Amino acid sequence: MIVIVVIVLAVLGMVAMQQMRKRRSEQLKERFGPEYERSVAGSDNKQEAENQLREREKRHKDLELRDLDEGQRRQFDERWSDLQRDFVDDPGGAVRGADRLVVDVMSARGYPVDKFDQRADDLSVRYPSMTQHYREARRIAQANEQGRASTEDLRGAVTNYRSLIGELVHDQDAGGSGDRAGNAAQSRQADGREQHDNSQTQRRENQA
Repeated sequence: MIVIVVIVLAVLGMVAMQQMRKRRSEQLKERFGPEYERSVAGSDNKQEAENQLREREKRHKDLELRDLDEGQRRQFDERWSDLQRDFVDDPGGAVRGADRLVVDVMSARGYPVDKFDQRADDLSVRYPSMTQHYREARRIAQANEQGRASTEDLRGAVTNYRSLIGELVHDQDAGGSGDRAGNAAQSRQADGREQHDNSQTQRRENQA
């Protein structure tokens, strides 16, 4: 009888452990979204990939992030407007400038900016969707340096950079949830600005 009880308790313990792991996985998937899928797909061990995502969260909590003041937001918005205008005559230069602008905004917000991979990992905790845009924009920027990016590719990169820059500049809640559900209204505003900027760029190209 005692043996049966021990076996039953062991089975129940295993079931409880499996359910706990499943809940933790679901929480990570909800928090990181596409970054979760990317991390798991790029690893031979799902548990290891999830542990790395948890490490990102711990690192992010230790960052001393800060909001931008009105003057900083205005300055960065003006720099973006200049890049948007310059795209017509120098698409590649505009992409390089947008890449530098992301680094400058991140630095102003308190993020370490030495390495791209670390920048992307740090951003993914708060801006998981925007981080996907950042990775794609960076890929195109590197292809451009090798002469392998079309004007349409560069336009896509600028659009992706714009999405992230808009979040970083206008997100004024350094401890909040970034581009997840709680920031949906701000994301819609950024999309509106992005569409307006894209239409302006297209008109300038047609006039050139």
